[in-house]
Amino acid sequence: MGWVIAGVIAVLGVVLVVFNIRVVPQSAAYVVERLGAYRTTWQTGLHVKIPFLERIAMQVTLKEQVADFPPQPAITKDNVIISIDTVVFFQITDPMLYTYGVERPLLAIENLTATTLRNIIGELDLDHTLTSRDTINSKTRVVLDEATDPWGIKVNRVELKNIVPPREIQDAMEKQMKAERQRREAILRAEGEKASKILTAEGEKESRITEAEGEKQSMILRAEAEKEALMRQSEGEAQAILQVQRARAEAIRLINLASPGREYLTLEALKAFETAADGKATKIIIPSELQGIAGLAKGLTETIGKEVQV
Repeated sequence: MGWVIAGVIAVLGVVLVVFNIRVVPQSAAYVVERLGAYRTTWQTGLHVKIPFLERIAMQVTLKEQVADFPPQPAITKDNVIISIDTVVFFQITDPMLYTYGVERPLLAIENLTATTLRNIIGELDLDHTLTSRDTINSKTRVVLDEATDPWGIKVNRVELKNIVPPREIQDAMEKQMKAERQRREAILRAEGEKASKILTAEGEKESRITEAEGEKQSMILRAEAEKEALMRQSEGEAQAILQVQRARAEAIRLINLASPGREYLTLEALKAFETAADGKATKIIIPSELQGIAGLAKGLTETIGKEVQV
């Protein structure tokens, strides 16, 4: 009987030890209490707690967490009520402070975020609120990180998901955006027409320049052709004159080689005189060499006339 009781006690002891062995996973921490007071924080690894005396008060994740809070109303400096939807990225850095620092930490962060955003947006008008998201995010993160530090929480980022103004302001903004789009469209259209006109003018200018260049080249070619024709004509006439002069020189050379007598030279002189007499000159000067020949011709004419009369 005693062995049975001992065996049961041994089994209960093993079961009790097994149930008090804990393995803490990566990126987690266990907060352990002993008799209701904080005892220690278990990090990653194998741990054993004392049965009935120690308990795990909280299992804390050390990963970065995301808290997506519902939209919160806020009033801008120019008294416009807007709705802001925020997301907070935070991480637990001290499990003990997180466990004992504040009741319901997420609710505390949500309320603190809403209060901080109202304070920041209350200093901005609507236009600045819509265009200053980075500034609002940065200021909110600084305030939240400082406020949550005693809770063992580090706020890494705060993002404004959406800023929703009232319906009437949305309609006015849509009309303004539509007018702005129309204005830009008109500007782009005007710039396009201007560019088209410029291109057309440039094309016409290039066409006129090309036409003028063509006409210039045509005139140059015509002038070159006329010049070439005149040069060829002059060269032809010069060649003809040169040929005539060469022929005359050759004739004179041949005559000189033949040693012509006085009678031939006199006869040639008469031919020249005959040519001169055919002109319209009123006075003709006869060389002395030709006067004897002229007298001889007259004598012969008279003698022949007398013989005919007898």
